[in-house]
Amino acid sequence: MIKFRTEIIPAEQRFVKNSKDRSLNLKAICIFAATGFFLEKDTYFTNLEALQPATDYELDENRYITDSKTYWEWNYIPRDISLKQATEEFAHLFEKLTNENLKGKKIILPLSGGLDSRTQAAAIENNSDINCYSYKFENSFDETKYGKEICRVRNFSFKELTIPGGYLWKVIDKLSEINNCYADFTHPRQMAVADQIKNLGDTFYLGHWGDVLFDEMTEDENISSEYQTEILFKKIIKRSGTELAGALWNHWGLDGEFTEYFKKRISELLGQIKIDNANSRIRAFKSMYWAPRWTSANMKVFSELHPVYLPYYDNEMCRFICTIPEHLLAGRQIQIEYIKMKNPELAKIPWQTYDPLNLYNYKNFEKKSGIPLRAYKKGKRIFREKILNKKLVTRNWEIQFKGKENEKHLENYLFHNDEFNKLVPHKIISGFYKKFREEDEVYYSHSVSMLLTLSVFAKKFIDADNG
Repeated sequence: MIKFRTEIIPAEQRFVKNSKDRSLNLKAICIFAATGFFLEKDTYFTNLEALQPATDYELDENRYITDSKTYWEWNYIPRDISLKQATEEFAHLFEKLTNENLKGKKIILPLSGGLDSRTQAAAIENNSDINCYSYKFENSFDETKYGKEICRVRNFSFKELTIPGGYLWKVIDKLSEINNCYADFTHPRQMAVADQIKNLGDTFYLGHWGDVLFDEMTEDENISSEYQTEILFKKIIKRSGTELAGALWNHWGLDGEFTEYFKKRISELLGQIKIDNANSRIRAFKSMYWAPRWTSANMKVFSELHPVYLPYYDNEMCRFICTIPEHLLAGRQIQIEYIKMKNPELAKIPWQTYDPLNLYNYKNFEKKSGIPLRAYKKGKRIFREKILNKKLVTRNWEIQFKGKENEKHLENYLFHNDEFNKLVPHKIISGFYKKFREEDEVYYSHSVSMLLTLSVFAKKFIDADNG
């Protein structure tokens, strides 16, 4: 008998068989097509299920589940504490976790213009071996400037990387082996620079999920369960996702209607979370069903290179967040106050969302005094795009799907794969591809990305042993 325990937020997807009936789970694939990730236990196949978070499992010698029991549940038991106290407690916990898990390691820290990685940069001890990097797209604005400034303040080593156009086609086979097609291929841009970042150290220090734990989920924490379901549905569904899922649902002749089925699934899972506060309940849902199946799906891109440590995934951090009043989590207050307290110079670096404003004055962006700045940023963008006809690359799919060479590779996967064309008919594929090319490339980019993912899955895994 095999016994093991999954983490509260697992950093790796793990699967077990539940029967010998290896049929395609078409309803699950429809949800995947709509959202980019599988929900709860769902996989591509009816006889394969994903292990769930915070659960103790027992497996027999054939690796079938004989028993499972949840050992911890998300909760909301807020304490009567001030922002100052919450920040100080966060500082103690975050620095303890960081130092305990990274002591003696040669750390690789990806940096962005947001708060999660900046919080990490503030927490690391001065005598640590830190090697940082940031990347930008070809023909885009310089996202690396924030990382450069953070490293200047902290005296960390820094490497600037550029994500080249069309890199996907060189790594798509390797990427499909890493994530087994459980996430689309347009997001893990670190694949383009894997060889370069691998040589920077021996442990990745990643900031995934900090933005969910340390922010509000909705402005009204007293909304009904029905409205919470609607909020989650809108957050989870990608542009054109419902349209693609509906087309597949109807083609496969599934009972009922996709949207109704998906909302019912969300509502049932949400109903199992025994939390009254809507903010905390939605955060719990996302941490149970979104993080392990979406955020973690491509974590192996990092762990294939080196071990990873994710402080915001840590069990202690999850337990801590359940004790913090929601009004202190709103607006990223704790992270902002921590950075200001720990390293004021880091807090003076512009926050990308509000650039050129920083953590001391970013609130001015939404005030009347910020109107000239907002107008200037908008005017600058319009002038660049409409007058100079120079639109910057800002989305992952733009460097992978646009341009003649990219189109040649994409069309080969979509239209010249017999296994895929058995699964999804030419009419659906060509219809969505035409809408992407001729109607609204932004809106339909997700559908094309998911069709590409299903094409690779069909070629590699439909006839393969999925043991």
